[in-house]
Amino acid sequence: MPNAKNAPKKKMVKKTVVKKASKPAKTGRQKSKGKIQKPTGKKTAKAPKKQAAPKAIAGESLILVLNPGSTSTKVAVYRGSKQLASESIEHDKAEIEKFHRIVDQYPMRKAVIMDFLARNKVDLKSLAAVVDRGGLLKPISSGTYVINQAMLDDLREAKRGEHISNVGAFIAREIAQQAKAKAFIVDAVSVDEFTPLARVAGLAGMERKSLFHPLNMRMAALRACQEIKKELSQANLIVAHLGGGISISPMDHGKFVDVNNPNEGGPFSPERSGGLPTGDLVKLCFSGKYTADEIRKMLTSRGGMYAYLGTNKANEVKEMVQKGDKQAEEVFRAMAYQIAKEIGASATVLKGQVDAIVITGGVSHNQILTDWIKERAGFICPRFFVYPGENEMPALAAGALRVLRGEEKAREY
Repeated sequence: MPNAKNAPKKKMVKKTVVKKASKPAKTGRQKSKGKIQKPTGKKTAKAPKKQAAPKAIAGESLILVLNPGSTSTKVAVYRGSKQLASESIEHDKAEIEKFHRIVDQYPMRKAVIMDFLARNKVDLKSLAAVVDRGGLLKPISSGTYVINQAMLDDLREAKRGEHISNVGAFIAREIAQQAKAKAFIVDAVSVDEFTPLARVAGLAGMERKSLFHPLNMRMAALRACQEIKKELSQANLIVAHLGGGISISPMDHGKFVDVNNPNEGGPFSPERSGGLPTGDLVKLCFSGKYTADEIRKMLTSRGGMYAYLGTNKANEVKEMVQKGDKQAEEVFRAMAYQIAKEIGASATVLKGQVDAIVITGGVSHNQILTDWIKERAGFICPRFFVYPGENEMPALAAGALRVLRGEEKAREY
């Protein structure tokens, strides 16, 4: 399959979930696509009218939640466990690629977050905590951690790799300092519950790493356990997060005992190459045509669907398939094929004792893709649950709230 030309440039688009109590009104500053939090579908709305900043009531704290993605910045404000406002700000890929390193994006991403707070009339002084999902840190247990200087130093050095989640902690700490609030991460991508066998890489001196999407995957696992009427600690699940990166894990009695590192292996995704033929990769690295940084970008942000079709948007590829584009269909089917194959591999870790297969993440909105996956992997277990989208924002808010309420003690990195 020949490589496609670079995707056409697009203007930044902002999508806003307007606070329920707000009525649309012109502000003269910007136009946003709004979505009222009701099951009636999308509606076009303008920025909300000016109103007093939301205040925390007795026993409830105001929490700012940040979740940077590869091509978007998600931001929300919660009062206790109730979401007051949220927004997903999409960034054009060409804009993102102007930055040499991911951590260099933080001033740009902070600016759009501060704009969100200003438009929603959120006073920084009213914040009790700012929480982010965390980045590629050293192996840590699950839980809520204080963002400290040691954590930021590790993220800036990026010893465990460049990932978009590395940037959020810098923004959270800086805003929290301005607000005189707490700064946390919850269930970072470096949560490590590997068994000893899962760490063996196949070459002495190397070790497989636990890097994935535990925040959303754990929430999806809990939801599946409610349906099968089992405690998470008693269930064996295969959980697949399908997003900009794809993580698939066998969950043994509530623990992520193995997982593909989406930056280095497993299925290819909308923008990551996944596992590659190592011989060809070595030749590419020593061809003299590319720098180490260029190779890294090819593997983590210009691979997968983007390398073949010029877009990292799964919905665009689905539309291409529906219009009869044969190359798009072959690439989309190949991604489903590789996802199903990884699910099958995970079943062997659980020795075939699988209570449910759980599919989640933004790309799982595409039923055509999830149907292809089920067609190949559904035989493993009849309980095949698809929970489109992600629950990372409420999960982050809940992690911070548990600490603020004294139900859980924040960990130190």
